[in-house]
Amino acid sequence: MKKTSWISKLTSTIATGTAAFMLFAGFASAHVTVSPSVAQTSAWQTYTIKIPSEKELPTTKITMKVPEGVAFKQYQPLAGWKITTEKNDSNEVTSITWEIEGDNEGILAGQFQQFNFVAQNPKAEAEVAWDAFQYYSDGSIVEWTGQPSDANPHSITTISEDPAAAGNAAAGGGHANDGHDSAGTEGAATGDNAATDDNKANDDTTLGDALNDTVTGEPNNTDTDPGTLKLQQATLIVSILALILSFLGIALATRRKKR
Repeated sequence: MKKTSWISKLTSTIATGTAAFMLFAGFASAHVTVSPSVAQTSAWQTYTIKIPSEKELPTTKITMKVPEGVAFKQYQPLAGWKITTEKNDSNEVTSITWEIEGDNEGILAGQFQQFNFVAQNPKAEAEVAWDAFQYYSDGSIVEWTGQPSDANPHSITTISEDPAAAGNAAAGGGHANDGHDSAGTEGAATGDNAATDDNKANDDTTLGDALNDTVTGEPNNTDTDPGTLKLQQATLIVSILALILSFLGIALATRRKKR
């Protein structure tokens, strides 16, 4: 009986630990994030910022700083939300704010919201950090500006020259004209006048794809945050171990009864 009791206690301990680990994994992934996490240099990219509400209060506003080297172009309107931008002396968008309006309650506890926007990536490889500020209905602010190991990390996108590494980033890029239009705060460029006709066609297709994603509200990424993947893998391994030990405990208990 001692052997069986020891196995049962160990199984119970591992099962409890697994449940706690899965709960921790859920909290650890509930951050303000910008996706995709990898994108191609110079590409016109459709980005999605995801905001979960972690408090028992609604989120009423979110402000995102545009990283240096990233050229913000357009945002997708969303009913119930007022969208504004700030610019510097060079007429470049430096931040964008989404704020509730009308009868909208905001992002309630246990909910999340996504906002889409288009930006042109830097020409050189880099890691760009998306600092964000989350405002709750009681006036409190959560600053998502820390490093990856911090409690409130900012989201990071790796800008790569390798199209394969960039995965679902928009192909092409290389627009030289950063003009404006009425579709958003920043307009789409008309193409590089110095490029060949083929290059212009490729550029226009790239911009068209990005704008189509924005209009339909379907972000073109399936990337999962590396930290979340590691947590999921660890949770799966612990769960399998708990299951194996559980079967072992049952087998030993059955064998003991037969004796």
